Amino acid sequence: MGKKIVLTPSLQRTLQRMGEQIKLARLRRNIPMEVIAERAGLARTTVWAIEKGSPSVSMGAYAKVLHAIEGMDKDLLLICKDDAKGRLIQDLGLKVARRASKRDKDGQ
Repeated sequence: MGKKIVLTPSLQRTLQRMGEQIKLARLRRNIPMEVIAERAGLARTTVWAIEKGSPSVSMGAYAKVLHAIEGMDKDLLLICKDDAKGRLIQDLGLKVARRASKRDKDGQ
């Protein structure tokens, strides 16, 4: 039996929203769920669970469905791409020289 995944309400809402967005992308393209399931090599019930935002479906299955919706899996590369907060934290941790180098501009 599979392990039950417990999520915070906020994270659960995020997954549900992602599932809704996947479903809307499929519907906007007028692609039946059965076609997506066939393209992705998944059961129709798995695609249905993804569109509901189920946390028990593997990330790989989500990626396969996105790929089946005309190559939308490339959007996964946008996750954490622009990490402004992480870059700020990293920059704050860098050591800064206390004084300028004794060399002049020409390196002498």
